[in-house]
Amino acid sequence: MRVRDAPERSRYEIERDGEVVGFAAYRLDGNVMALPHVEVRPDLRGGEIGSQLVQETLDDARARGLTVRPLCPFVAAFLRRHPEYQDLVAA
Repeated sequence: MRVRDAPERSRYEIERDGEVVGFAAYRLDGNVMALPHVEVRPDLRGGEIGSQLVQETLDDARARGLTVRPLCPFVAAFLRRHPEYQDLVAA
C-alpha cells in the first residue's frame, strides 16, 4: 500500500494495487492541518488501512513542520492510542 498527498484534492490517498481505497481529507490554515474526515472503502474497513493512512499523514505533517487539528473521530482515536504523536496536536 502506498500513501500520497493529493494536494489538488486536499487529501492524502492510500492506494492498493494502483486503486485509491481510502483518503484523509485536510484543510491547511497556516501551519495547522485540520483533519475533518477519513474514509476507507467499506469492504476494507476494520483492518489496518485506516491506521496506516493516518500514521503516514501525521508523519508527513511532522516532516512539513505542521501541527494537526483532529476533527475526525477516527484520527482523534488514533492519537489517543499513539501518544508519540501528541506533540503534533495544535493547541
